[in-house]
Amino acid sequence: MKVTRTPYVLLLPLLVALVLFSQPVQAQRKAPVVQFSGIVMAADDSAAVLPGVHIYVPKAGRGTVSNPLGYFSMPVLVGDSVVISYTGYQKQHYKIPNNIGDAITVIIELSPDTAYLPEITIFPYPTEQLFKQAILAMELPKEEEDIMKRNMDATLLALMMENMEMDGSENYKRFSQQQIMDSHNRYFIRTNPFFNPLNWAKFIQSIKRGEYSRDKK
Repeated sequence: MKVTRTPYVLLLPLLVALVLFSQPVQAQRKAPVVQFSGIVMAADDSAAVLPGVHIYVPKAGRGTVSNPLGYFSMPVLVGDSVVISYTGYQKQHYKIPNNIGDAITVIIELSPDTAYLPEITIFPYPTEQLFKQAILAMELPKEEEDIMKRNMDATLLALMMENMEMDGSENYKRFSQQQIMDSHNRYFIRTNPFFNPLNWAKFIQSIKRGEYSRDKK
């Protein structure tokens, strides 16, 4: 009976491929875990901490954000390239070094990312037609000028600003701050303002001043 054997030449590429694919897995398993902690501050103000800063490892797909005091802590691997990103500041990269033990603490200073825009001159003309007329005649119509002066009155603008609701960016900023506070305060017991003696003292004083009187207009 004749037995067919696989030549060793055909098995050699398969063994090489298995060795190459197994090396990254073994290197990843051997990389020690390090607790990476620190505080993020503004480089232009040594006393200003930055809350809500994104600290993450892009290749691993993991990260965290700094709390309201600018503090963060997350597990990383030796050799990881950590990205520190915050709106309005320049992005930084930090590589976890070797032989640092099982924990590392750093102070990260982010520099402002300033963008200079070209100068823009604003003209007080409500329509393009009036703008063209004013440029051609080099004189603004008296009636339209009076209307613009009334619309640009300081008292009217202050009243509009006071009654204006928050726009989309302000709502998003407030929502993000609330999410950060809720995530970091979820283990704390919330206080009830009803049991605050200072609030009761203010309430009693307001009653003595007659602020809740029916005769008060």
